[in-house]
Amino acid sequence: MSHDLGLTHVALTVKDAARSKAFYARFASMHVVHERRDHSNGKSVLWLSDQTRPFVIVLIEVDRVDVQLGGWAHLGVGCASRAEVDRLCALAREEGCLVQAPHDAGYPVGYWGMIRDPDGHNLELAYGQEVGLTVAARRERS
Repeated sequence: MSHDLGLTHVALTVKDAARSKAFYARFASMHVVHERRDHSNGKSVLWLSDQTRPFVIVLIEVDRVDVQLGGWAHLGVGCASRAEVDRLCALAREEGCLVQAPHDAGYPVGYWGMIRDPDGHNLELAYGQEVGLTVAARRERS
């Protein structure tokens, strides 16, 4: 039997799981890989993944969100191009959830903008960050 190792998920509380599911599909290309109802309260629990790695965002539906990823606390998503960052941030502006317009912060941060999900959690959209390459290079040196 195989078991997960390492960082597998981040859990966020949300008031409306369906609304949050739609947001993360639209802005982060994340889709449900597991869904269930909590038998104690009838609320939804969703696991969302972009299926690029074994990592999920767990959305736990609650009556009231008490803690939010705000300020510099955020989830980060790599986009395929600067144009994709621009497109998604323009869509966020139209929907009233743009926090920070895209700008180029140089290496290693890259080109990024910040948006807010329906419950106030920040999501960074970025192009040019080299997280995957940096981790792979470190693994090769180890």
